[in-house]
Amino acid sequence: MEIIKTPLKDCVIIKNNIISDNRGYFFESFNEKKFKALTGWDGHFVQDNQSQSSFSVVRGIHFQKGEFAQAKLVRVVQGKVLDVAVDLRPGSDTYGQHFSIELSDDNQYQLFVPRGFGHGFSVLSPTATFLYKCDNGYNKSAEGGIHPLDKTLNIDWRINAADAILSEKDSNAPSFEDYLNN
Repeated sequence: MEIIKTPLKDCVIIKNNIISDNRGYFFESFNEKKFKALTGWDGHFVQDNQSQSSFSVVRGIHFQKGEFAQAKLVRVVQGKVLDVAVDLRPGSDTYGQHFSIELSDDNQYQLFVPRGFGHGFSVLSPTATFLYKCDNGYNKSAEGGIHPLDKTLNIDWRINAADAILSEKDSNAPSFEDYLNN
C-alpha cells in the first residue's frame, strides 16, 4: 500500500500493491494498521456501502453534517468512475477546491475522503460498482448536498452535462453559493 498526496490536505490516494500472475490478481484492499500508520488518521470504519450505476450517472456532491460527518475510503470494484472530493472545511487553505481522480477496476486505486469534505462521482464505463467505507453511520437529518453541476465549483465530470443522469435530490441540491450562505 502506497499513499499519494493530493492538493487537498488530508485527502489521499491509496495505490495498492497488486500481485498478478496467470491466475489473475490479489491485493489487500484494506489493513487498518497499515492505513493508520501511512495516513496518520485516527478513526475507525463502521459501515460499508455499495452502489451500482450506469454510464453518465452523477452521484453527489454529498456529505453528512455535524456529529454525523463521515470520512470515506472509496474504490471501484467493476468499471470506471471519475471520483471527486470537495473541501468544505471552513478555515482550510483549500476550502471550496476540488480534486478528481479516475478510479477503476484496472488501476484499483482508492481515495480517502476525510470528514468535512463533499464527495461525488460520475460513471465513465457502461456500468460501475462502487464501494465505500464510512467511519460514521448515515443519518438522514444530517445529510447535505451541493448541486454536482454547480457553475462555481465548475467540476469537469468528463461527461456531457446535458447527458448527466441525476437523482431528484441532486437535481434540487443548492448551488455552492447557496450552501455558503446557509
